[in-house]
Amino acid sequence: MEEANIPIENRTESTRRRFLQWGTGILTFLCGLVMGIPLIGSFVGPAFRTMKTKWIKVAEIGTLPTGQPISLKAADVQMDAYLQESVIRHLWAVKNSNTEITVFSPICPHLGCHYNWNPTSGHFECPCHGSVYAPDGTVLGGPAPRRLDTLPTKMENGEIYVEWEQFKSGTPEKIPV
Repeated sequence: MEEANIPIENRTESTRRRFLQWGTGILTFLCGLVMGIPLIGSFVGPAFRTMKTKWIKVAEIGTLPTGQPISLKAADVQMDAYLQESVIRHLWAVKNSNTEITVFSPICPHLGCHYNWNPTSGHFECPCHGSVYAPDGTVLGGPAPRRLDTLPTKMENGEIYVEWEQFKSGTPEKIPV
């Protein structure tokens, strides 16, 4: 009954205003939905993703000298959220036989610096703190808390593949970072 007393222009204005309010609300909801789904997916998604083991081709088995540590470099792709970056990984490999190859992380387990091979002494030596390691990675001297860290290795079709891992320095246990 009251609507009958309201002039037609005001009833039309009320209907138009209500339509614009609903339209604005729906558009706001849709924009929030479009922006919110990827945001929620970036938080929840990693919990459901499985990490695939990524093997890096390091070298051909035939190119490595037997019993002599050799420095190797391998190209790797590192993913950080949505950023992809090419990284050169430095490694040490010791070929014990045609079927047994040990690949060491280049990072010293004491403080995280990089060690070198000294061909004169026949040992790995850390220039930062004086730790000395045998060619098999055992500690011969210095403050290093554990042997050199080995990396998972596989051989296929005459080539060596390594799974890159980094370990926490300064601990007696080999703890992945």
